[in-house]
Amino acid sequence: MSCANDTKDMIYHYIATDKEGKLQEADYEAANLEEALRFLAGRELRPVSVKPLAVNRGVLGGFFGNITLADKVFLTKYLSLMMRVGTDLLAAINILIADFDKPAMKNFLLEVRENLTKGRPFYEAFAKHPKVFSEVFVNLLKAAEASGTLQTTFEKLSLSLTKEAELKSKIRAALIYPIIILSASLALFVFLVTFALPKLANVFLSGGLNPPGFSKFVFGIGLFVGDHVLGFLIVVFGGLGFLLYFFLRNRIGKRIGDRLMRRLPFIKILYREIAVQRFAATLSALIGAGLPIINSVKITAAVVNAPEFKDALLRIADEGLAKGLTIGESFRRETVFPKVVVNLIAISEKAGHLSEVLDTLSDFYASNVDNNVKTLISFLEPALLLFMGMVVGGIALSIIIPIYQLTSQF
Repeated sequence: MSCANDTKDMIYHYIATDKEGKLQEADYEAANLEEALRFLAGRELRPVSVKPLAVNRGVLGGFFGNITLADKVFLTKYLSLMMRVGTDLLAAINILIADFDKPAMKNFLLEVRENLTKGRPFYEAFAKHPKVFSEVFVNLLKAAEASGTLQTTFEKLSLSLTKEAELKSKIRAALIYPIIILSASLALFVFLVTFALPKLANVFLSGGLNPPGFSKFVFGIGLFVGDHVLGFLIVVFGGLGFLLYFFLRNRIGKRIGDRLMRRLPFIKILYREIAVQRFAATLSALIGAGLPIINSVKITAAVVNAPEFKDALLRIADEGLAKGLTIGESFRRETVFPKVVVNLIAISEKAGHLSEVLDTLSDFYASNVDNNVKTLISFLEPALLLFMGMVVGGIALSIIIPIYQLTSQF
């Protein structure tokens, strides 16, 4: 028998024999090993092996990796397929547990199985991990479980997550070349300023030349950096690391970064279209799952990730729909949404095809985002190359002028 220290939120995997000597194998959630053994004794089971699986409830990931978007696509596709061919939910989860090697995903599936064997709602395991599974994801599962449409909902979730993954993949692929150019520019600049320029500056200044002011300025930078190479490298890379952490991980930094990005002319349009695409896709899925319109709009507001759209959607729910206005009338009061979106929402509401029209709008804006990213990159690439050329050209010019002065003396 395996022993372990008392641990909260632990799942124990046990193998035990019953009165007839038959082996039984399952998982049991207990606060500690003693509680698990008392459970077995209460069922008149003789333990053969009791091993902790160490599932940490609130955190999925860590050293062994996180549950990614690709994992969620596979999970929803698989469950949809298994339920379509008649496999029950618990059996499908058991097969997934056996197939998954990724610790974070396996631990989560064990948690789902434990919920199911104890008769708890299926969606509860997902709701415990809001950083991994969005409020939309959880509410769709909750509605589907209540209405008995889990298989259809898994299909829709799979399609929605696949579209999201494709859009993110396209944006990342478009950004790879500019990032390579920017990294190469930074590396070249650091090399020139740290190693090449100080040596050249020493050669010219020690030779008794009197270079022009621009060259003296550049050489001065080179000599200063050459005397403080370690400090310069720490400042450059430490500063870059801090900025990346501040704008990507820190909440305040993210807000500041978002505000700065939204004020840039072309980026502002891109942000707006991403927000509209996310709004349309989310609201379409929630309405299609049968959630009440006011709840759907409020949940959409929570996940749209754009302050102006969030505020507008909350006003639509609380000051429009809750007071008896139609969906079209409520949206017409808000100027943040494009007129074509508002008009199509009003028309589709009357025709009874709001979910389908929103889904079409989502696809349209996803295509627009993809095209606009490509356009942005087409401007960004030459701008980065020009910047790189100006840096290298400036340093080269500061060296060429003194050389020309030197040769003209002979």
